[in-house]
Amino acid sequence: MTRFIFITGGVVSSLGKGLMAASLAALLQARGYTVRIRKFDPYLNVDPGTMSPYQHGEVYVTDDGAETDLDLGHYERFTGVPSRQSDNITSGRIYSQIIAKERRGDYLGATVQVIPHVTDAIKEFAVADTDGLDFILCEIGGTVGDIESLPFMEALRQLRNDLGRAATCFVHLTLVPYIAAAGELKTKPTQHSVRDLTALGIQPDVLVCRCDRPLPDGERAKIALFCNVPKHHVIPALDASSIYEVPIQYCAAGLDAAVLDAFALPNDGMPDLGRWEDILDRVRNPEGEVTIGVVGKYVGLADAYKSLNEALVHGGIANRVKVNIRWLDAELFEKDGDEIAARLEPMNAILVPGGFGERGSEGKIASVRFARERKVPYFGICLGMQMACIEGARNTAGIAAASTTEFGPTEEPVVGLITEWMTTEGLETREAGGDLGGTMRLGAYEATLAGNSHVASVYGDTHIRERHRHRYEVNVHYKGALEAGGMVFSGMSPDGALPEIVERPDHPWFIGVQFHPELKSKPFDPHPLFASFIEAAVRQSRLV
Repeated sequence: MTRFIFITGGVVSSLGKGLMAASLAALLQARGYTVRIRKFDPYLNVDPGTMSPYQHGEVYVTDDGAETDLDLGHYERFTGVPSRQSDNITSGRIYSQIIAKERRGDYLGATVQVIPHVTDAIKEFAVADTDGLDFILCEIGGTVGDIESLPFMEALRQLRNDLGRAATCFVHLTLVPYIAAAGELKTKPTQHSVRDLTALGIQPDVLVCRCDRPLPDGERAKIALFCNVPKHHVIPALDASSIYEVPIQYCAAGLDAAVLDAFALPNDGMPDLGRWEDILDRVRNPEGEVTIGVVGKYVGLADAYKSLNEALVHGGIANRVKVNIRWLDAELFEKDGDEIAARLEPMNAILVPGGFGERGSEGKIASVRFARERKVPYFGICLGMQMACIEGARNTAGIAAASTTEFGPTEEPVVGLITEWMTTEGLETREAGGDLGGTMRLGAYEATLAGNSHVASVYGDTHIRERHRHRYEVNVHYKGALEAGGMVFSGMSPDGALPEIVERPDHPWFIGVQFHPELKSKPFDPHPLFASFIEAAVRQSRLV
């Protein structure tokens, strides 16, 4: 029987529901259970694909091409279970599907309402495609009391009745703030949050209380009394020095044991946390450190590059070194040439990540040139690869006007919108003037690597499958000119039409990839490109 764990949040947002869900899933896995995590987002966007990274953070992409919430990245990194299109739903997607059905006449003239039509659609999403798993964890975005989340709460209330109490558990995450003037932790916000939840017909089974200091036994008892839960189901959640310490902390606090108890399942013994303890040991006891300069566009918000940040940390875990990330605004390098050297010379390696739009592009190109000429390890991801090709075209292939059609008309479109290509499934196409959400190359695609290339040695294979999210491609017609300038096209799509990887054999470590390898990196299985990149940064640090 598949059991469902519904995770809600109260008092304030950004308490860490996604991290808690991922940690709980990892603990259940460590006890031998199979898990999958899903995210319900109440906003009206169909998906986060067209939302600004400054508002919503990064867009996480799955193998099957879904543009999803960044929490799905936490889910994958902590469990190793690949997320799918069926693991993320928004109000916008639900309403668009319902309206499409209404327009087709599928409801046979009935009045379309929030109950039952919207709530039924939410319930169908929650229980679909469970694959006989032991646990499905469902995280509800937002905070209890938000108007937009009310249909989701009602759907969950109904699901408890539909599935029965033996198959459902509600975990509610709240804040227990410390009031310095009173010198006390205050439980009243948690009491009010649970009251709001019970007013919606939902009684939480487990309470997770975020606090910045230990939760005294008396306060735990008070919360249990007023919120109608057993005392051992009130779980303190203190701040952690590393997100990879969180599963260990939650285990010590008894979160997984409380959830199993709520299901009346045996919770004898402790889960096997060996791999998490090894990861934490590597994070806490590094044997060195490196500094990576990330020259990007959205550096004002760390969540805009969440998976990238974690993948660099994973590269450090693989090499047992601390990775210091310096977020550098690419626009700064467009105004002052001296600024480039001043900012980049202290770096042991340089990375230019993905992005959209012209802003900061010349600063990124200047960063590529600095890395190429100074022999500093360089990693270009998506737009970072395209900028490396434009820099190479301008400065080593003699194509001074090289540019990308993404930034406007150009005489030398080294990067452009390719409208069709072959895959193993057949011909895929896209329209130049289509909706922004419909013109991307999204999801996992295969690539073939040159057998004698650097990337083939990094991967240990000549056939790979990586996730993409972009509209523009490096124009294969410039391949000859760029290779004459010292750049090698070491990875191509199976039909040879789309460049996937470029590298420079005359450079210590210079690789550009059209895909997003950070999306598949995990702390217990660092992506080989990031492990190799950090290894190159370690070598570079010893040369300085």
